[in-house]
Amino acid sequence: MTNPRYCIIMAGGVGSRFWPLSKNNMPKQFLDVLGTGKSFIRATFERFLPVVPAENFVVVTNAAYKELVLQHLPELKAHQVLCEPMRRNTAPCIAYATYHIMAQCADATVVVSPSDHLVTNEAEFQRVINAGCSFVEQPAHSDALLTIGIRPSRPETGYGYIEVAPSVLKESADEVVPMTSFKEKPDLTTAEHFLAAGNFFWNSGIFIWTQQGILNAFRQQMPDLVTLFDSGSHLFGTNDEQQFINDNFARCQNISIDYGIMEHAPVRYTIPADFGWSDIGTYGSLYTHSHHDDNDNAVSGDALLVDSHRNVVNIENGIQAIVQGMDDCLVVLRNGALLVCRMNDEQHIKEWVEHL
Repeated sequence: MTNPRYCIIMAGGVGSRFWPLSKNNMPKQFLDVLGTGKSFIRATFERFLPVVPAENFVVVTNAAYKELVLQHLPELKAHQVLCEPMRRNTAPCIAYATYHIMAQCADATVVVSPSDHLVTNEAEFQRVINAGCSFVEQPAHSDALLTIGIRPSRPETGYGYIEVAPSVLKESADEVVPMTSFKEKPDLTTAEHFLAAGNFFWNSGIFIWTQQGILNAFRQQMPDLVTLFDSGSHLFGTNDEQQFINDNFARCQNISIDYGIMEHAPVRYTIPADFGWSDIGTYGSLYTHSHHDDNDNAVSGDALLVDSHRNVVNIENGIQAIVQGMDDCLVVLRNGALLVCRMNDEQHIKEWVEHL
């Protein structure tokens, strides 16, 4: 009998790189920025439903977004939405959800996913996720930590990379292979080298493991975090769970799962995959996946563009706009806020918003 399967959806970010489309009271995961008729979190949930039953989903988010999660995912019960009192990056987020699931099912297989990614080939996505689950469910691989790697289509500098040995790729095209190392977001020259080498893959941020596998990794590599959560382990699954989290979450180290666990895990694997994945984390990536007019503009809303090329223009309903003589720019008017900047400078948006 296979392990019960669970899915952790991480949905606590504020999406500041998408300001002003995404703001604190309505972050990116709850928006339909691609015009598909579904928010990112809704699409993520539906993508995993053929793999995980609705009652086995756990969403980790900010307390301010709990009602938004339940509005977008009405199939979930309130106890399936875990509320972080503050942001502490992905390692504490995943540890919190892991202890919550442990109170229900000690032998679960768990998939962890961000809430705001695009996948265009969902059948292939589900095949890959099922293959990963089946791998870690084998007794010989119960301690394995597996991440999904994405076959790169361009020398992307906005993603981290996963390295595997060239020899194993020759033996296995699309199946589970050992991982050699994580690489930080590279400069363009390094990204071009990664693409040419053929044994580097984008880090999707999607992970698969067993409950025991990830708990063993936390014990070995983040013992202070384990000590903290162990002190309240008897409270998980009870009415006192949230109070324990509220009282203790600030004591968690602010660190990602990549740095805290995956970079030094002794048993790491990946599946090199291609299912039309994108982390729509920037306006540049939004532009890539949007419909373009005859002048290569991506336009949403009632806007007239004159002598303008390769822009992202997004105007809220009820407002008219004229954009003239602009190339390679962002023009976004939403929620009483206006952004006008060069596309190449969008990496500064988060910094500008903090100043504002």
